[in-house]
Amino acid sequence: MSAELPPLREVIARHGLDARKSLGQHFLFDLNLTGRIARAAGDLSVGTVIEIGPGPGGLTRALLDAGAQRVIAVERDDRAIAIQQEISDAYPGRLEIMAADALAVDCAALGEAPRKIVANLPYNISTVLLLAWLRRADAFERMVLMFQKEVVDRLVAEPRSPHYGRLSVITQWRCEVRALFNVDRRAFTPPPAVTSTVAEIVPRATPLAPARFETLERVTAAAFGQRRKMLRSSLRQLGNAEALLDVAGLPGTARAEEISVEGFCALARALDEKALLTGLP
Repeated sequence: MSAELPPLREVIARHGLDARKSLGQHFLFDLNLTGRIARAAGDLSVGTVIEIGPGPGGLTRALLDAGAQRVIAVERDDRAIAIQQEISDAYPGRLEIMAADALAVDCAALGEAPRKIVANLPYNISTVLLLAWLRRADAFERMVLMFQKEVVDRLVAEPRSPHYGRLSVITQWRCEVRALFNVDRRAFTPPPAVTSTVAEIVPRATPLAPARFETLERVTAAAFGQRRKMLRSSLRQLGNAEALLDVAGLPGTARAEEISVEGFCALARALDEKALLTGLP
């Protein structure tokens, strides 16, 4: 049963919550869309739902209306925190407000499992947040996140496509990811300059292939940092590129965009093996 709360536009006007560019704020008022995002997260009746940057609380309300028994809202804007408190009062015992910068919060330690992150992310920090969560992917059951469409294009990209890159490899290594639906820029106030996309990211029980996160980051940074070059050139900064490629079973004439996630994992293992044998980082 939905709580009796005033319309979002009225709440925003009362609290003077104008969207601030420095915080990457774009407010979503369409209740059909916020409800659709909440439903995409599945059963919310157990565990903890974590929302980042709830702003005026449209998605927060939708999550609670969809049955979330515990929502932790992480918000750094004092004006929005006051609005969240009103929502908390309307849903007693179900909404916890954390006044903090999401970049400094260990979401993997919040609440009880199973944990889900459901959020319309601030676009200026969205990929930084995602990479931090991927490091602890085993702590989350699911993430339903809104990004700029171009970011989701990268998340789901396959080898040999123009969007395939570091973010594609690391995300797909740890998770199954799919684009759910696009959101027109006109659905927001103020409208962002780009189309947005909601994505579902579900951590795998085990990574797609054995590798260490830090080493996979190094390998993909080197390879995609010079993506037009052959791997035997772009990987030289890691040491003996030809030897690494030989151990990984990859051709030196290939380019980064041609290598599968499993191939990059093989490169990461080869680099760690080299470090183990030589004692070098």
